[in-house]
Amino acid sequence: MIPDDGPRRHPQTFGGGVYLLVVATATTGLLATVFGPWRSGVAWLGIAVVMGSVARMLIPEREAGMLRVRRKLPDVALMLLAGAALIVLSVVVPDQRG
Repeated sequence: MIPDDGPRRHPQTFGGGVYLLVVATATTGLLATVFGPWRSGVAWLGIAVVMGSVARMLIPEREAGMLRVRRKLPDVALMLLAGAALIVLSVVVPDQRG
């Protein structure tokens, strides 16, 4: 028998792993927004939120991990709306000439 040497360092559920992927994608978007072309950064943020929405829709309730905040329908609808809004805004906001 192997003794327990403290807390586990990996996600407990499949949804936890997907959540880490969504956070990594959102972090990439934030870094791109701050240090690079803001349009692609905002688009990456939108893609991360849409990924979270799709994952929340497909992953079973008991496996959703930190993707589960509310009931499934509000989670999916709100994340899909927010992600789509970010992607649309990254496309339609006009350039500012400085």
